[in-house]
Amino acid sequence: MNKDQKHALLKVAHDTVEAVITGKRLPKVEADDPDLASHLGCFVTLKTGDELRGCIGQFVADKPLVNMVVEMAKASATGDARFFDNQITPDDLAHLDIEISVLSELKKTANPLSLRLGIDGIYIKRGVFSGCFLPQVATETGWTKEEFLSYCCSHKAGLPEDAWRDSKTDVFLFSAEVFGAPFKDI
Repeated sequence: MNKDQKHALLKVAHDTVEAVITGKRLPKVEADDPDLASHLGCFVTLKTGDELRGCIGQFVADKPLVNMVVEMAKASATGDARFFDNQITPDDLAHLDIEISVLSELKKTANPLSLRLGIDGIYIKRGVFSGCFLPQVATETGWTKEEFLSYCCSHKAGLPEDAWRDSKTDVFLFSAEVFGAPFKDI
């Protein structure tokens, strides 16, 4: 994505979060740009400094990317169950950072250790249990490949930490184009 496309998506996310938090009407969005109209999954992450305030995404897009960003920004601002007791307020907006991760398609791997730390994200699924980490989580935490996979199993998917080694567990890899900005600068 070029600079203008990234800015357009950040602006949509910004306007959506602001509308949801302040009780205004959601922005109407349309995309003349074919890249912004493409059907790609995405995550929208909201942070205050290093503190996560919301992160919601979807791997498979059922609508254009620009509309996915609206949906995920809205969900990240108010629908992340981990933060129901610490909701974002209008006073928080000036200190918020927005990060968007535009995702590639999921690719199942028979060799989870083939993942490239900081480049590949992981999605782990076994039965009704699943969890994921975006690529940047490995860089932010400094985890090894084994730790990245194990923490995803145990902390996100509710599986035993070594479930990624079991052939009954599906491990998918994906990449993400990640960009963001402070809320006040968008």
